[in-house]
Amino acid sequence: MHITIRPAKPMDAKALAELAARTFVDTFAADNRPEDMAAFLAASFGPTQQARELADPDLTTLLVEIGAQAVGYAQLRRGPAPPCVRGRAPIELWRFYVAKEWHGRGVAPALMARVTAEAHRLGAGTLWLGVWERNERAKAYYRKSGFADVGQHVFLLGTDAQTDRILVRPVAAEGA
Repeated sequence: MHITIRPAKPMDAKALAELAARTFVDTFAADNRPEDMAAFLAASFGPTQQARELADPDLTTLLVEIGAQAVGYAQLRRGPAPPCVRGRAPIELWRFYVAKEWHGRGVAPALMARVTAEAHRLGAGTLWLGVWERNERAKAYYRKSGFADVGQHVFLLGTDAQTDRILVRPVAAEGA
């Protein structure tokens, strides 16, 4: 199996939108109201939205492919960090998703290593993210990847205000 991880390009907007929506639904639909999921998906994922994100200079999108199939992606977002994020030059790991059929097959560690290298290339010293407090699989993976819990913030899914745990790690940390 050959994993390719590359910066997403404008021509990837449609494939990225489909992958983003599918991975989000697979991860969260069972635990959320359909109307909240529909509202979030409509606002967050679609070819037009993904094209805007790909053109945003404060976002870096990495696309994972196996053969010609998109199987995962991550987005780094430059901007202000919450006050609980302490560390030099923080950058947010805004999205990190791998299609469920590829879980446990080495895709996530390869993507995390590339995210870390990209964060370093962008001059970041600290990587931070928000993860839903009820997403135990993701929290376990992030702990294994060297992240520590430092606080929380609210994530609005449709009309449902949910609690995300905020996790951080130094960019130079290994263990992804």
